Amino acid sequence: MNDPLQNQSLTSRNVRIYLDHNATTPPAPVLAARWSELLFVTGNPSSIHNESRMPKAWLRETRQKFANYLNCSPLEIIFNSGASEGNSSILKSAWQLRNQNRNEIIVSQVEHPSVIKTAEHLQAQGAIVHWVPVDRAGLIDLDFIKNKLSEKTLLVSVMFANNETGSIFPIKEIAALAHQAGALMHADCVQLLGKYNLEQHPEKLKIFDLDYATFSAHKFYALAGTGVVFIKKNSPWVPLVHGGGQERGRRGGTENVLGIASLGIVLDELKAAKVHVDEMLRLRNLLESSILARIDGCTITAAEGARLANTSSLVMTNVDGETLLMSLDLKGFSVSTGAACSSGNPEPSPVLLAMGLSRIEAQSSLRISLGWQTTEEQIILFVNTLVEVVAKLREINLTGKDLTHAVS
Repeated sequence: MNDPLQNQSLTSRNVRIYLDHNATTPPAPVLAARWSELLFVTGNPSSIHNESRMPKAWLRETRQKFANYLNCSPLEIIFNSGASEGNSSILKSAWQLRNQNRNEIIVSQVEHPSVIKTAEHLQAQGAIVHWVPVDRAGLIDLDFIKNKLSEKTLLVSVMFANNETGSIFPIKEIAALAHQAGALMHADCVQLLGKYNLEQHPEKLKIFDLDYATFSAHKFYALAGTGVVFIKKNSPWVPLVHGGGQERGRRGGTENVLGIASLGIVLDELKAAKVHVDEMLRLRNLLESSILARIDGCTITAAEGARLANTSSLVMTNVDGETLLMSLDLKGFSVSTGAACSSGNPEPSPVLLAMGLSRIEAQSSLRISLGWQTTEEQIILFVNTLVEVVAKLREINLTGKDLTHAVS
């Protein structure tokens, strides 16, 4: 890549470049301007005195704004602690209130652990779980779903987009198949907002015809610790947390007012999502074309299928992914090798293995996920550093040197 920035040193700039937005996004700058207002409102929204009025208003306004953004009723919105709680609640609710003739669940093999582990838990309770394959191109096996759907199917759970590869799944088509069989449809939509142009669908969430959807505030520039569940009217629901009747009795416990208020503020920023998505796609294409041109033995996982504009999953032959990650971290770049919730696990990514990659390939993977503030200069600096680090690690592998000093 012939660019005047090619020889610039990141270290001399004394900055860090964050490229792990699928794990969590930094709080939107607009929140800083409202921080003092948000932080010092201390009333409990369930109280009836003066201090409770502002928190109560924030909950009401955010619920209405989020419902407007998704094009649903505010009564179909539940605030909770995050998408993991939402995913677990949905699967357990459907199972607990099931028709006894429907004891089968269909789940893709590449779901978030909060879905996978809950499905395994229900399997131990007697549920029959059909695990839908996803191929190396990131394409889900629709024929498998069609063949497994029957009058015994209770629920189909397939995510909107995979957090590791960015692969987008045809949940509208899957939902239609599920409903034809009389089954419920759930989609983990954690990677949807801010990374996909939902504005292109005037019907918004209704275009997908879901019974349940889950969202997490810290995936689209609001504060961590807040989640949202869309639950279509009349869909089965059993509270995971019982308490004082908050959320119309659907989720007990005092609401995370600060987190919910941040979510409402950031929703206004999502109106510009198309501009950000287009720019992230341009930068992602620049990233991938530059890497492929300059690093031999590199492949892009699931490049053939539809992907989120901001996500790139790479496999680097003859390079250990964890060592590569640490080397890049020491040079000022934040990336990952897979799902953040699985960090520290010595086993390779279950998602990549389910897609048909070998253990060696999965252990040589790197995930890069761009955000709204990512710049072309940052991408160029990252590629330059990646080229340097990969060359050094491959040289170490060839010479059999100790990897201890590879990251220096």
